[in-house]
Amino acid sequence: MLVIGEKLNSTRKKVREMIENKDVKSIQDLAIKQVEGGADILDVNSSAAAGDKEENMKWLVKTVQKVVDIPLCIDSPNAEEIERGLEVHDWSKGKALINSITGEKEKLNRLLPTIKKYKCAVIALAMDERGIPDNSKTRVEIADRLIKILAGIGVALRDIFIDPLVVPIGTNDNNGLVTMDTIRRIREAYPEVRIVTGLSNISFGLPERKLINQVFMILTMGCGMDAAIIDPTDKRMMAIVKAAMALLGEDNFCGEYIRAYRKGKLTLEK
Repeated sequence: MLVIGEKLNSTRKKVREMIENKDVKSIQDLAIKQVEGGADILDVNSSAAAGDKEENMKWLVKTVQKVVDIPLCIDSPNAEEIERGLEVHDWSKGKALINSITGEKEKLNRLLPTIKKYKCAVIALAMDERGIPDNSKTRVEIADRLIKILAGIGVALRDIFIDPLVVPIGTNDNNGLVTMDTIRRIREAYPEVRIVTGLSNISFGLPERKLINQVFMILTMGCGMDAAIIDPTDKRMMAIVKAAMALLGEDNFCGEYIRAYRKGKLTLEK
């Protein structure tokens, strides 16, 4: 299970202010805490911060990678920001991931040359010009098209991360079921492709959001999800991930689970 740390995102007011104020220590502390919590990759998004968008992204990537030894997920709706992030990414620390492309032709065409140039890994969202489909069949069709396009420019299947899309269950009872069915179908059709979710969207607008997120994590892992953008400093969530991996046969002789226990990281405290 690949854990992508979600907290360095400028849509969060405190992080936006850190970027605008070029608060190196606070940004680096937040990065370190996520890695200590178990993050394998850190998502970095500076788009909501005021100022030069491209320079903000370059500053954020360089600032974070000075203190962590893992790759970053360059997250932006803007192709130019993504390219600036890839330019300064320290590739000796691993392959960069970009977040994201969709089936929308204009956005896809803007980013394909960048993906080919940098040979990065890619998150691809199962949506297109029509928006987010309300059924798994259409989402899978879009995912299939994106996988073939990316493979066609040389992206290895293992470097393709399909996001089946998580829509709040508060708006439709079936939203969780559609996501899970999409995961199952993609996993069956493409065993090598990764499946990633922005998990916390499922609980938007509901009380005790962490409870719903934690249960949804277990359910989606059982369907074949193998990466998630989550808060790695959430001790209960990380303990649930370790336990689920052991139960799903993804932890050889429960080695990761036992190591986490010995480090005092298996806890159900909030």
